Amino acid sequence: MCVVISRARIALAALGLVALPAVSAQAQVVCEERSFDGLAYTACEVDPRVDDLRLFLDTPSGDKYGQFSKIDGALTAEGKTLAFAMNGGMYHDDRAPVGHYIEDGQEIMRVIPNAGPGNFGLLPNGVFCIGKGRADVIETLAYEAARPDCRYATQSGPMLVIDGELHPRFLPDSTSRHIRNGVGTSGDGRRVVFVISDQPVTFHEFGRIFRDDLGLPQALFLDGSVSRLHAPQLNRSDFGRWLGPIVGVVAPVDR
Repeated sequence: MCVVISRARIALAALGLVALPAVSAQAQVVCEERSFDGLAYTACEVDPRVDDLRLFLDTPSGDKYGQFSKIDGALTAEGKTLAFAMNGGMYHDDRAPVGHYIEDGQEIMRVIPNAGPGNFGLLPNGVFCIGKGRADVIETLAYEAARPDCRYATQSGPMLVIDGELHPRFLPDSTSRHIRNGVGTSGDGRRVVFVISDQPVTFHEFGRIFRDDLGLPQALFLDGSVSRLHAPQLNRSDFGRWLGPIVGVVAPVDR
């Protein structure tokens, strides 16, 4: 069962540190607080046919954006705003992407197909690909074989849901709980849902919200512990350590 719930948020706007701009009605992204199996989440649904969904890493000067506010500030000069954002994949200490990364058609980092330490190397992992009018979560080896036309792409891992099945390594009785975030997509690539847990959850619990609550056949883990969300609709803009890749929706500002 899914219900919208109200919770106190630690947000920059709530602290009065920033004024979140009004997002244009042209942005279709919808964020809501929801519960599933007694656990609290926030989900933001994006329509890639109309929403300007992008990945952000480096500023024009070559520095890493790292914070939602820096991206939003850069967009302000263009009369635009960040309608939604979330950390968009794992990164090294220098905040460079751990895996495959494409931004505005340019490949920054190659595909990493092999197993390795940590969650990223817990195969199967996958790639989130933003193309023309659609976006898809694709298992890494399938992505390598198909090489779809992605304007933006970020590799992360593990996969949460693969063709409607939970990752085979997820245990129902796991005791490893963290704040986690990820993205799931529909088979036709028209429905994209980003989810962040609002309390520590296991991988098994987190995968189930995509499969059993949202009904999405493919889902990818983006990260844990550093997970953050920018959702002006909810008067929420999380802050904390500097990030690597960031995924977000750009929209005009209503004036």
